[in-house]
Amino acid sequence: MVAVQERLSAALADRYRIEGEAGRGGMATVYIARDLKNPRRVAIKVLNEELASAIGVERFLREIKTAAGLTHPHILPLFDSDQADGLLFYVMPYIEGETLRNRLQRERQLPIADAIRIACEVADALAYAHSLGVVHRDIKPENILFEAGHAVVSDFGIARAISTAGGDVLTATGMLIGTPGYMSPEQVEHGASVDGRSDTYSLACMLYEMLGGDRPFLGWSAQAVLARQLLEPVPSLRTVRDTVPPEVERAILRALAKVPADRFATTAQFAEALVSRESPIADSAYEDSIAVLPFANPDPETEYFSDGITEEIGNALARIPGLKVAARTSSFAFRGKAVDLAEVGTKLKVATVLEGSVRKAGSRLRVTVQLINVADGYQLWSERYDREMTDVFALQDEIGKAIADRLQVTFLATSGGPLVTPATANLDAYHLYLKGRYFWAQRGLGLKHAVDCFNQALALDPNYALAHAGLADAYTLLAEYGMVPPNVILPQVRAAIERALALAPQLAEAHCASGELKLVFDWDWPQAARSLRRAIELNPHYVAARYRLALYLSLVEGLFEEALDQARRAVELDPLAPLPVAQLGVVLLAAGRHEEAIVALRRSVELAPGMFVPHLHLGVIYNHLGQIEQALASLEVAAAVSGRHPSALTALAACFRSLGKTADVLAIYEELAARGRREYVSASSLALAAAAAGRVDEAFQLLDRGCVDRDSILIYAKRHPAFGLLQDDPRMPQLLRRIGFPE
Repeated sequence: MVAVQERLSAALADRYRIEGEAGRGGMATVYIARDLKNPRRVAIKVLNEELASAIGVERFLREIKTAAGLTHPHILPLFDSDQADGLLFYVMPYIEGETLRNRLQRERQLPIADAIRIACEVADALAYAHSLGVVHRDIKPENILFEAGHAVVSDFGIARAISTAGGDVLTATGMLIGTPGYMSPEQVEHGASVDGRSDTYSLACMLYEMLGGDRPFLGWSAQAVLARQLLEPVPSLRTVRDTVPPEVERAILRALAKVPADRFATTAQFAEALVSRESPIADSAYEDSIAVLPFANPDPETEYFSDGITEEIGNALARIPGLKVAARTSSFAFRGKAVDLAEVGTKLKVATVLEGSVRKAGSRLRVTVQLINVADGYQLWSERYDREMTDVFALQDEIGKAIADRLQVTFLATSGGPLVTPATANLDAYHLYLKGRYFWAQRGLGLKHAVDCFNQALALDPNYALAHAGLADAYTLLAEYGMVPPNVILPQVRAAIERALALAPQLAEAHCASGELKLVFDWDWPQAARSLRRAIELNPHYVAARYRLALYLSLVEGLFEEALDQARRAVELDPLAPLPVAQLGVVLLAAGRHEEAIVALRRSVELAPGMFVPHLHLGVIYNHLGQIEQALASLEVAAAVSGRHPSALTALAACFRSLGKTADVLAIYEELAARGRREYVSASSLALAAAAAGRVDEAFQLLDRGCVDRDSILIYAKRHPAFGLLQDDPRMPQLLRRIGFPE
């Protein structure tokens, strides 16, 4: 093997520096290497030469290319593949964490909830791959890695390449496609077709081992194991570990059926069976939990009102001690879909779901609601309310208390205190506030509509603190997204925040708005931290406060572990919301954990393909890592979906620079300069475009202007690779001091 390492080092000397062998198996040897083009460590897997010869270069590269197209948070990405000096290899991220095999060797039996969580994460990855027609064929503990505490599946390539080569490889090498002890019965049968149900079988074997300490079938040789697998029934798991819930054992036994047709049809169904209401993962995370789905409304013109009632009921329930309420954005991700209660329960980790509808006719309001048990789909409670519009706040309170009573949750409001305290006595102002938040949530041009609605609400009730906080949020985003000059609008932001805090000092929304202002525009770091922490103290479920605090801790202070704790907590609170997931990616990017950042940002893209922010940051990372084709693809999407937003164009210009496309860089620079003469384009965006065009002196002049204008982009200047062309310039430290970054 030393000769192979020397050959590999010589053949790849211009691309990778081989540091040593990391491990070997029957099919390949893994080497740790340093990527010379990009600042990262990688793992290079080299096929043994007999196997490589049997497969052939063309088939190997074709099948690896198929595997490289898989992009999923729980699938280890492939960076590169090729042949060098007769050696076939592919390149993956090097992950510091252990494999599942390492953990099993250390612990033998895992906690039940941990084992089920790992199995569900692997199932999620497999379900995605199967949807694209890719079967892994070699699921085993050695191929499950842990990255940031989560399971990641590796090696989607070799088994597929062997299988397409068919009998030639098996004859030439005597090698099975798979690993005895985890292989499905059909993998052993010559000529039998293999589909995703084979991976489900292997996953069930692995889960059996995590819970029981051994694989379901053991033997002194591979042939003995395979024979027992084909002929003997699966040993009872509860015999060796009686704490395994019967429902979990039943799911595993079904997944281990010898005939594929007797198994679950998909790995997703297997995962759903594992997290049934009775399972330990459900008992620990789902008990006393609810998701309030967006109430149906037959009138699109008043959708804002039904959304508002939905959100207010959710907020009321969140005030009940001991009751976990899924965040609004994640619950609203199911809008307009045929609701699958099992999917809602699994994705949001809730035991109950509240559905409803709203009909408004003149001054009359009809609200119907039903509370449903996720485990069996039965209604726990339903009711219809016919009220006058003036009773809307009392109605929200009544519904919240009825649900709490039905769930038998102990809550402070049993003494007679309200769950819903009206923030305004003016019903028209309340309607306008709901409209404002509806438009605010849409971002883009909706922000200007939101400003109009909040201002109209305040004209009716100048003491409406929530409307002042909403106005501050809308104004801030207008400036942050580069739609208006910051200095023009910031006085109005400050006035709205001061008024909101004066009227309601305990309002989390007002403290979060203040923290965002101090972070993004005022660069008053201590006050930003105090305000954001105060918002979280007042409302621990306030997702925006957590991910903005995470940005402060990472971009400004460089306190990455605390930042990641806050960012991950935001994602846990709102798992289907794309923005918290994207912000987690930004925090990981600032920490230099690029591969983990890519995973998070890809997940954000899956949640919201039309949101340009994750595409933008992905493009910047890929460009920074030298993966220019991926960078170009992401940034072209970012430019298209954002309507050629300046931030997307400046990143695209940097990518064109990496490709040596000088004319394209200059075209973007000139486009932004021309737009800046007729509309607002931030000085910092122009500076980054100038830097890409090689006009560094001009870039720093523009950055100076950006400091005067209070450009929001400047908080990324120290640690984000979007500023990579300028960060090593001797003028940068002075600029950072001017912005107020700690030394």
